[in-house]
Amino acid sequence: MVEIKDQKFGYVSIIGAPNAGKSTLLNALLGSKLSIVSPRVQTTRFRLQGIAMLGNAQMVLVDTPGLFSGKSRLDRAMLDAANRAYQDADILVLLFDLRQGVNLDLLRLLPAHGTTKQQRFYVLNKMDLADPARINAAEKAIRQADEGARIFVISALHGHALEPLKQALIQAIPTAPWLYPAEQLSDISERLWAAEITREQIFLQLAEEVPYGIYVETEKWEDFKNGAVKISQIIVVSREAYKPIILGKGGTQIKRLREAAQAQMAEVFGREAHLFLFVKVRPDWQENRQIYGEMGLEYNS
Repeated sequence: MVEIKDQKFGYVSIIGAPNAGKSTLLNALLGSKLSIVSPRVQTTRFRLQGIAMLGNAQMVLVDTPGLFSGKSRLDRAMLDAANRAYQDADILVLLFDLRQGVNLDLLRLLPAHGTTKQQRFYVLNKMDLADPARINAAEKAIRQADEGARIFVISALHGHALEPLKQALIQAIPTAPWLYPAEQLSDISERLWAAEITREQIFLQLAEEVPYGIYVETEKWEDFKNGAVKISQIIVVSREAYKPIILGKGGTQIKRLREAAQAQMAEVFGREAHLFLFVKVRPDWQENRQIYGEMGLEYNS
């Protein structure tokens, strides 16, 4: 056990455009699957905090919704979540997809102020999909904007070149007692985590058919004496036309969703899981104040 005087603790917020790989990087640094990942933009809807132990440093890694200028209430709430994560961070990891280049204009969506001691790391992701010329151009663009920038070129998906980033984070984290038990992976509730697992499967299996406006609610959670858990969830869609897509012919599609999500829940929670899925139509779910509260988002006008 690391003595308290040697412990380090801090908050690391991962900020970037949609699909830059923020959730993949969080999972890679944790060494475990926490944040859901899909090809859909804005898969992450709220501040998701993973707790990573790297050496003597305990880091609260904050996965944030992608930076983009949206008009809906949900879009504004997600941007606000990213802003709050930015302001609270000891270290800000600015993540860029090398295939898209470096768009520093996105940072203008953030507030003009952070903490006075906040450090910035620029991370260029998906190095396996970019040639040296593109990487050099991205590094040059960053150094023109920030001469002393600390730049890391990685592949979060494949775990390439992550060690220099990890070591830099360990060095930069403030000296302070750990806030959580060393074995704790996240502060997210199991009910919300289970809902995110199902939502991920919907995006993975129905990326083309189902729109962005979908929500999964864990309605019931029942623990059994033998250690198993029964989980009942509602898949909320905004239009009646989307319900048969989720169900599939003869219920075949929702069965595939259930089986895949149930298997992942059993692995994540380390016990037998029995998942039951239902589909409901709620056209105005994005205006429901309670749902925003469950996701940890502010319900703003």
